[in-house]
Amino acid sequence: MTDAVTPGLFITLEGGDGSGKSTQAQLLTDWLQAQGRTVVRTREPGGTEVGVEIREIVLHHRGEVSPRAEALLYAADRAQHIATLVRPALARGEIVIQDRYLDSSVAYQGAGRVLGGTEVRDLSLWAVEGLLPHLTLLLDLDETAARSRLDADNKVFDRLEAEKGEFHARVRAAFLDLAAAEPDRFLVLDAAAPIDEIAERIRARVATLL
Repeated sequence: MTDAVTPGLFITLEGGDGSGKSTQAQLLTDWLQAQGRTVVRTREPGGTEVGVEIREIVLHHRGEVSPRAEALLYAADRAQHIATLVRPALARGEIVIQDRYLDSSVAYQGAGRVLGGTEVRDLSLWAVEGLLPHLTLLLDLDETAARSRLDADNKVFDRLEAEKGEFHARVRAAFLDLAAAEPDRFLVLDAAAPIDEIAERIRARVATLL
């Protein structure tokens, strides 16, 4: 559960690779800062010095990383990130905007790697002592369209991006299931819509939390 005594605001962005999370995170950050809000923009994995090293292993390691090892590495990154960066920022009353959180592990490792969503979620909740975001923005995009975006950018794929379409279809379905199970926390956005239109919907929802 979200920490009721935390004075700050914790917003996460989720979705498949190529859905536009980074673009919307920056637009939201700019909008909030223009209002004089203090914003901490971060990501998982890699939001801390320890996390940068874990990110290199989990996304770019050339050898095999077993699915369970992968899930544990993400959980380790998350534990460090929340304890040393996110919780202190929230305690100061700041707004944390984060690219990916535990819902990504449920979707990518739980569904994509077929490890089981419940087990992966429980692992992450233990790692972060139960902290959930106040709002999760899910940028939903068909996996074929997402791959076309990545191809158009001539992107060098990391280990997860390089997985086959069936993997990414499972990931997308898992994200939508998570949103359906927690409609109060999630705002589902059509990532194929114009960027400005998506940003406006996000601002309207965030405004209700300020």
